[in-house]
Amino acid sequence: MAINWIKRVFVLTSILAIVLLLPFIASAAPATVDFSNSAIVSPEINLTPQQRQQLQAVRQRRNKDIQAMLDSSQRAKVAKSLHGGNSLNQALESLDLQPDQQQMLKAIVQISNLKMKAISARFLHN
Repeated sequence: MAINWIKRVFVLTSILAIVLLLPFIASAAPATVDFSNSAIVSPEINLTPQQRQQLQAVRQRRNKDIQAMLDSSQRAKVAKSLHGGNSLNQALESLDLQPDQQQMLKAIVQISNLKMKAISARFLHN
């Protein structure tokens, strides 16, 4: 129970930090968990190496946070599904997530999408 509480506090603190640091994009969070929108920057845009690295770091952090919220059997199931050629979204949909895990997943994806939109917005305004 204490671990779930700590995870929830971490997620809520992260959301609060994002909202406070980036208020101009706080209302741009998607209503549903959809990984197809996580590729916010189209491949035609010529990003700088630094911006590509920032986007990669956001995706890696998202994946690390998702792994942290899953138990060992769920992580093994996701890894097997990914190695089988499924997307991350397909792999996660195949799991029977608890309601608190579903909420946490939604929050992780929203935070990641906000960060990627912020990175792409900086590129578009330069």
